Amino acid sequence: MVTAFVSDSFCVMSVQHGLSPRAKLLLCTDFWSLFVVFLLADSLGLDQNHGGEYAAYESLIERFITALRTCEVDPYVVLDGGSDHTDKKLETVTQRAEQRIERAHRAAKDGGKENILPIMTKWVFRQTLTRLKVPVAQCFGEADREIAALADKWQCPVLSNDSDFYIFNLSAGLLPISYFQWQDVNGNGSKSYIPCKRYYTSSFCIYFEIQRQLLPTFAALAGNDYVKLQKFIWSQFAPVASKPQSRLEGLLCWLKDFEEPENALKAAVELMGGKSRKNKENMKKMLQSLSVGMEEYKLPRSSLMEFFIHGVIPLFLVEEFMGRIPDWMQLRVMQAWLPGDTLDVLLLHRLSLSTPVDHKDLPSVNLTSRPLRQVMYGLVLGKETSYKVEERDREGLQLKFIRIKPTFSRVAQRLQLNSLHEAELSERLQVLLEALGVNEERLNALPSQLRLPVAVTCYWWNRARPRPDLKLLKSLLLGMNLRDTPQLSAAVQARCHQKPDVGVAHAFSQWQVCMKDSMHLNQLLGLPLPEPDVARFYQGTLVHQLVHMRRTGSRLKHVLKTDQASVQQYCDMLSAVRRLRPRQASEFSESEQAERRALNDQTNLQPFQLDYDEETETEVCSSARAQEELRLDDRLLLKTRYKTKERRNRCNKVELSRKEERRGTDLL
Repeated sequence: MVTAFVSDSFCVMSVQHGLSPRAKLLLCTDFWSLFVVFLLADSLGLDQNHGGEYAAYESLIERFITALRTCEVDPYVVLDGGSDHTDKKLETVTQRAEQRIERAHRAAKDGGKENILPIMTKWVFRQTLTRLKVPVAQCFGEADREIAALADKWQCPVLSNDSDFYIFNLSAGLLPISYFQWQDVNGNGSKSYIPCKRYYTSSFCIYFEIQRQLLPTFAALAGNDYVKLQKFIWSQFAPVASKPQSRLEGLLCWLKDFEEPENALKAAVELMGGKSRKNKENMKKMLQSLSVGMEEYKLPRSSLMEFFIHGVIPLFLVEEFMGRIPDWMQLRVMQAWLPGDTLDVLLLHRLSLSTPVDHKDLPSVNLTSRPLRQVMYGLVLGKETSYKVEERDREGLQLKFIRIKPTFSRVAQRLQLNSLHEAELSERLQVLLEALGVNEERLNALPSQLRLPVAVTCYWWNRARPRPDLKLLKSLLLGMNLRDTPQLSAAVQARCHQKPDVGVAHAFSQWQVCMKDSMHLNQLLGLPLPEPDVARFYQGTLVHQLVHMRRTGSRLKHVLKTDQASVQQYCDMLSAVRRLRPRQASEFSESEQAERRALNDQTNLQPFQLDYDEETETEVCSSARAQEELRLDDRLLLKTRYKTKERRNRCNKVELSRKEERRGTDLL
């Protein structure tokens, strides 16, 4: 990202009253552009600090795509894949990660909006686009140059907020997201259009009277993600009439005197470092660094066109990654069915972890799901590997690089990455269930779409620290099964404007990272369990409000509206989580006990079957009130199973039926 183009004064654009019918539009949806789309959602009242309003975000994406299609515009979405293997941007990436950690802490501490992207946002984005049948491609590395190359081939504009696209020579121009008024579709039928502005490099160069080939030089000298230069006062070259005198405008004025990039670079290096012998070596390195930075704006051969048209990976790309990425993985990566994180683990042996809204004094939420990631590392790197994976996570307010060993369960040891897609479904399922610590037979009693969410919830309830209580568990499960009502909406809206409870936010963020890492492992294993619809299973402000109501003794019946199917599903999920407990230590064979002790040593966690037995069971069963709560839930489960039959037998007793239904709601 070029730091230059952050001011509207440098966005020289023409007003565009609408794209032509059946136009193609490339959406650059790397992290920052996706981030900006979410910020635009914030103007519609979406909450940022309670863990994610995923259903509302899904609706926003649907409306966005509908607006494009109303105007007969075909969107093509291109995502970033793995990280840059050259580490040219490492300093920038590290700095941004440190800033995110600080912003996440401020959001947790003060409740203000710090623009922290919720953990599962990218998954919701990908799932929604898939459901809407929007063509999606994920690059093997960063997407900017690939997007620019495809836009050049297709002669179509790029929609993005990444300022690197102000430098690429895009013949059809750039549509900045900030000026793309997709919520304000004008006209009707075939004459519908979205008001927007279009940027061309030619307009920019004419306005500032510089040669177009000097734009990469301008970006490199101004400072971008690839080039970090010493501070130089370019504002001294700005016009005297310019108030205030701008560093960037001064640089542009200085570049007017040059025709070729090489001459401009040499002159700039001499200007910044002088001509003394002492500085010659440093100047040589600086010149080399600037030249490399400029190379980033040269368009490569497009690898996306063949994929979008024929659904295959170009041969030249297959050959480039031959021996480094298994053939079966390449297509899944490009289809965005495997996250770019997989490539980071495979090629770079490192992984940058999520930074949700969280207080600095609490441990990182990612510790809870580390055992799941270790299983994934083992599958990706192989049993014979000596590599560890460097996890980049927070400790307090510090960014730490922690080397983590892969682990191998009994079944996973037999599998190899090159043939993982050919392994028996039963084996791949067993690897996933072993990682989550749940029993397949008991899990099979649930509908298929509930199995992964319930298994993850069981894992979270046993592993999360501090340990979640029953109020948190019930609120989480109930939130997955509620229907919206005006009263509930009002209560949730009130919660949006309140600072989140730090402990509750921490607990639910742990659940989200467990879900995220479980879904990643599930994808790597070829979906032995159906992938859950994230937008359906978690609404941040809702579950926070349910916890608040339980803790304050509020009667849920005043805001809840549940039907028989929803109540039944809630009870089934609650019952399953309680029963899908890890086996007792006495239930394991000697070899299994030895394996589990070795696994716990590798993950630096206590054996979690003991955690559950000694603490969770005590918490659930030690008090009369808790025991009564368990009995009430069992009554509710039994009641809902026979509700239909009882209604038929009491069809003339309408008032009695209504009272009993209300009593059932009270038990939630």
